[in-house]
Amino acid sequence: MNRFVLNETSYHGKGALSAVADEAKARGFKKALLCSDPDLIKFNVTKKVTDVLENAGLAYEIYSNIKPNPTIENVQSGVEAFKKSGADYIIAVGGGSSMDTAKAVGIIINNPEFADVRSLEGVAPTKKPAVPIIAVPTTAGTAAEVTINYVITDVEKNRKMVCVDVHDIPVVAVVDPDMMSTMPKSLTAATGMDALTHAIEGYITKGAWELSDMFHLKAIEIISKNLRGAVENTPEGREGMALGQYVAGMGFSNVGLGIVHSMAHPLGALYDTPHGIANAIILPTVMEYNAPETGEKYREIARAMGVKGVDEMSQDEYRKAAVDAVKQLAKDVGIPDNLKDIVKPEDIQFLSESAYADACRPGNPRDTSVEEISELYKKLL
Repeated sequence: MNRFVLNETSYHGKGALSAVADEAKARGFKKALLCSDPDLIKFNVTKKVTDVLENAGLAYEIYSNIKPNPTIENVQSGVEAFKKSGADYIIAVGGGSSMDTAKAVGIIINNPEFADVRSLEGVAPTKKPAVPIIAVPTTAGTAAEVTINYVITDVEKNRKMVCVDVHDIPVVAVVDPDMMSTMPKSLTAATGMDALTHAIEGYITKGAWELSDMFHLKAIEIISKNLRGAVENTPEGREGMALGQYVAGMGFSNVGLGIVHSMAHPLGALYDTPHGIANAIILPTVMEYNAPETGEKYREIARAMGVKGVDEMSQDEYRKAAVDAVKQLAKDVGIPDNLKDIVKPEDIQFLSESAYADACRPGNPRDTSVEEISELYKKLL
């Protein structure tokens, strides 16, 4: 049996932002705790949402104690902020950090027995849906607005906790490319490659099936066509990436990922490496490692990325073509091709053990070990 979980409602395209007020009113919400990070507030991105709320006469309070890799403390102080605010729903404005914080806060408010946060790691046995969340992404990458996943950093243990819970999914997603137009090139590239990683890992993960394959192949196609344009801030590129990353999220949220994410998570926890950059650097090497366990899927990845003549290629040729297409896209948008400026050799054992323990690892198409993951890190230096 396969399960598929999606938002109750989602809005897409230029002008979708107005739906935030429409949905809040239609659902009878009274006051929002608006979760957004300090930079988005500083650069008036969050103001686009608060203007909509104010024009509609809707009350809100802002919570902004959110780091790029949100911590247990960020979540716990967010829980207290929600309680003090008198809010009855949450609006999450931002990338994965804001949304992950909002999800954890919303879960704990309605499931207070998980207030320590650490007990949410993995598949937590929560009993009640989170406080209703309206998610407004400002990056085209994480797809946190449509997933049942969130990631919180345990600073004390230098590790990221991957949490998977059907109760955390936002009830409404508002995906407006105008909210993404101010992203700098580097962030656009990093989050875009994160989205491509979601699509490729979701397509080859052990849990993949026909319904998820449909989403992932389309996402690979959309992202490959639009990421370069989005980095150059073209309207078409922005709109394409807003859709492509969401479609990837619809898939991977329901079937899982693999060791690209497992290896990227400890880099974020230990070095604060941006998640999209880590994924983009690791992806081609892990694709090569996983190739023997992927059947004919790399042919379809290559095809979706625009490679011509794949039907005339041998298995080795189309597998190489798929990896090369990913490398070329990463290069075109300015992603480094190795981890030598990020990883310290003396940390590889800790990183490898953390990656092996990561919740994404069991979904990898090829069974692995701490030793093999260690070799992959070394290959990337």
